[in-house]
Amino acid sequence: MGDTGTTTFLDQVRTEPTLSPARGWRRFLAKDARESDLGRRRFRLREGASPTEFADAEKSYVFGFNAVMSREIEKIEEVSAEQRPFGYEGAAAACTVLDLLTLTRGRRLHELLAGPAQHHRHAAYLGAGRGYALLRLRPFRGARRAHPLLRWLAVDGFGFQWSLARADRMVGERMMPDLLTRAHCAVFDQGLGRLLWYHDGASAGDLAARVAGFPAGRRADLWSGIGFAATYTGGAETDELWWLAEHAGGDGFRAHLAQGCAFAVAARLRSGPLPGHTARAVPILAGTDPEEAASWTDRALIALGHEAHTHEDFRNWQAQTRRSWTRRLRT
Repeated sequence: MGDTGTTTFLDQVRTEPTLSPARGWRRFLAKDARESDLGRRRFRLREGASPTEFADAEKSYVFGFNAVMSREIEKIEEVSAEQRPFGYEGAAAACTVLDLLTLTRGRRLHELLAGPAQHHRHAAYLGAGRGYALLRLRPFRGARRAHPLLRWLAVDGFGFQWSLARADRMVGERMMPDLLTRAHCAVFDQGLGRLLWYHDGASAGDLAARVAGFPAGRRADLWSGIGFAATYTGGAETDELWWLAEHAGGDGFRAHLAQGCAFAVAARLRSGPLPGHTARAVPILAGTDPEEAASWTDRALIALGHEAHTHEDFRNWQAQTRRSWTRRLRT
């Protein structure tokens, strides 16, 4: 999407950077650009919505993935600032796949996190989880010297990719992969929640009906993922965002929607200029300005201390962020 808001999807296709073909055995791992076409996956593209938001995000993901396979990772910087985090998400997925296949113990992913993706760590950890899902492997801690809490986002990314490839079972039949531990399941559902945002075309009513079909114990994390995607990826107009907040509140999980929003805006602020859709979503979903919402996650992280690293610590990080929203609501 251009800065003026008038650039068409076809114009963007013409002007985006190009990559050289991957060589050697890496060419067998490179992705077909058509994988970004969600219509081919039978996702619902709601009339009047902006399906290009989702297609552009996935197209940037595929570009970043192939940039690693072509050894041209520097070209991700040529992707628009709004879409660049998705490019690094794809790059992290590719680095993870290569690390796993060559048994290099996360070397490539660590170099990516320490270098080009240092301002896109949320996206990179999500991408690492997608890499594990591509190889049908349970997500572990990721790179050596990984961020002790952000590394749990790899399970979120795993949930997104696993559900993307198996939408009929994960969305339609509401299944859960057998290879996950109980501790992983809640974070997996956040990734599934992000996938639902794509799957149902950012339609608040359809999302609410979809989430209502899941067991009560899973719905909180699904709403958290939806809040993250609505803020991070975009795709909904103002009225749909208001309906989304109302549906989440009616389900009893308004705080979880706000928490997902807060995590998303914190990631976006670290990545660069704040996209218009993020600035529009935060006051509605979090009830405050972007900087304050992001500060909730920062204060919660500081309160946990330097030793925090477990799944329980990650969940406490989220819970303290929700408490900040609750306090804000009361005042």
